[in-house]
Amino acid sequence: MKRNLFVITLLALSLTAGAQQARKDFKADRNLSASNYLAYPGPLQAKLTAAPKGYEPFYLSHYGRHGSRWLIGDRDYNRPVNILAKADSLGKLTAKGKDVLHKLTLLRDAAYKRDGELTLLGAQQHKGIAKRMIQNFPEIFKGKTNVDAKSTVVIRCILSMENALQQMLVMNPELQIRHDASYHDMYYMNQSDTALEHRKVTPEARKALDAFNKKHQHPERVMRLLFNDDNYWQNEIKANDLYKVIYKQAGNLQSTELRHDFTLYDLFTDDEIYDLWVQDNAWWYVAYGPSPLNGGTQPYSQRNLLRKIISEADSCIQLKHPGATLRYGHDTMVMPLTCLLDLDGMGKQITDFEQLDKEGWRNYRIFPMACNIQFVFYRPVNGKGDILFKVLRNENEATLPIKAVTGPYYRWQDFKNYFLKKLDAYEK
Repeated sequence: MKRNLFVITLLALSLTAGAQQARKDFKADRNLSASNYLAYPGPLQAKLTAAPKGYEPFYLSHYGRHGSRWLIGDRDYNRPVNILAKADSLGKLTAKGKDVLHKLTLLRDAAYKRDGELTLLGAQQHKGIAKRMIQNFPEIFKGKTNVDAKSTVVIRCILSMENALQQMLVMNPELQIRHDASYHDMYYMNQSDTALEHRKVTPEARKALDAFNKKHQHPERVMRLLFNDDNYWQNEIKANDLYKVIYKQAGNLQSTELRHDFTLYDLFTDDEIYDLWVQDNAWWYVAYGPSPLNGGTQPYSQRNLLRKIISEADSCIQLKHPGATLRYGHDTMVMPLTCLLDLDGMGKQITDFEQLDKEGWRNYRIFPMACNIQFVFYRPVNGKGDILFKVLRNENEATLPIKAVTGPYYRWQDFKNYFLKKLDAYEK
C-alpha cells in the first residue's frame, strides 16, 4: 500500500499526465510561468514516506539555491522604464501604457541599489525549509549535534544560509554550528567549467532555438496595448526585447513585497504566457539540462559537487551522530545536478523542444527560488544492515535511475557504484 501511495504521489508531482500540462498549471497560477523566478512553493507532497522498519534517519546532506531575490542587473529595471518614459514624453503611450510605466517605476525604485539581493520573502523561504528539516527529521538535529554550513561568496547565498541557521538555533539552541563562505570551496559550490561553457550553445542548438523562438514570439498585441502608434513601436524600439523584459518583471514581482499591491501578468493572455515560458524552458534545457543538441554533457558541470556530496557523506556516516551538511548556492547548480542525478527522469534527452512540456521537463518544477536537493540517510537501529537514503527534490521524495529497496529508499552503496562509474566514464 505504501509503495502504491508513493507511486501515485510521484505521478502527481511530475505532472506528466498529458500534453501541455504547463498550460493547465499557468491557468491555475500564472506565477508558475516565471521559471527560475518562481517564488518557492514549498513541498507539494503532503506526507513523507515513513522510514523502513528498523531504520532511523541520522544524517542529512543538502544543496540549495538562495531564496527569492531582486533581478540581477539594473538594466532590467531601468530599460523598460526608460523606453516607456521616452514614449510617454512623445505622447505615444496608451492609458494602459501609462499604467504599466507607473508600476515598472515603482519596481525600479524599490530595487534601487539592490542588484540581485535577497528579498524579505527569500529570507522567510529558508527559515521555512530549515524548520521543516528539523520537524521532518528530529533524530538528525537532536542535542549538541554538528551542522556544517557553507555558502558561495555571493551575499544573497550567505544571507540565505544565515536565515536558515537562525531558524535552526531557535528550534535547538544546542546545535554546534560551523558556517563559512570562501573562494576555497567555489570549485564545487559554484564550479566554473570553461570547456563545457564553450559547448553550451552549439551552432545546431542555436539554429534550433532561433527557429523555436521565432515560432513562439508574438509581442504585437501587447505592443498595441502599450503604444498608440504602430509606426513608433515597430521602428523606434526592439519590441520583442521590451515584451520579454516586462514578462520577466511580471515573474519576479512575486518575490517582492510589491506583489501585494499589483500585478503585471494582466498584460498577457494565456497563450502569450505559455509562448514566453516555452522559450525560457527550451533555453534552460539546452544551457544547463541534458539536451542532445550539445552532447547532453552540461549536467556534468556539477561533477565536483556530486563527488563532494559522496565523499562527505562517506565520512559523516562513520560518525555516531554526524548531524547535517548544508550548502547554499545557485539555480545553475541545482538544475544541472538534478539532471546529472536524473531525479524523476529529469536527465532524459529530448531533441524537439515542442516535446519538452509533453515529456514532463518543466523548469519551474526544478529550480524555483530556494530550490533544494536533500539526501537523507538512514541506518538500522540495531547497527546491522545497509545504509539507506532517499532524495528530496524541493522537499518532495524523488526517484533515481537505480533499483529502490522500498518506496523512495535506496542503498547508498548502489548509488555510489552507479554514479561514480558515471562520473569516471565522463572524465575519461
